[in-house]
Amino acid sequence: MPEVNFQQSINSAATILEEYAVGKRDFEKAELGEANLQNFDLKGSDFSYADLSKANLNGANLRGCDLSFADLSEANLENADLRGAMLFSANLRTANLQGTHLEKADCDHNTRFPANFDPIVAGVNMSESSV
Repeated sequence: MPEVNFQQSINSAATILEEYAVGKRDFEKAELGEANLQNFDLKGSDFSYADLSKANLNGANLRGCDLSFADLSEANLENADLRGAMLFSANLRTANLQGTHLEKADCDHNTRFPANFDPIVAGVNMSESSV
């Protein structure tokens, strides 16, 4: 019998905040393009495969989050805390990473960073293989 996923689609900042407040941390495949998550504390959450394109994550605490395969293109991550986050195959190509804390975040060669951004200088760990 095939496995059925009854998880409702996560598609708003209000839903994320409510779910996080009651202990939920699994937001895999969330659809949060253009969401305003500024200054949200979401540490330890799973946002793998999530659409966070054009999201405002300015000052957000995403410490230890799984952002593998997430689309963060054009996201505002200014002053966000991504220390220890997993960024395997994430798309950050056009994200604003000014002041973003990326120390000890993990990425691979499929992770896309903005032009002229050096992940090694930012303290990111480059893995030879992806998850």
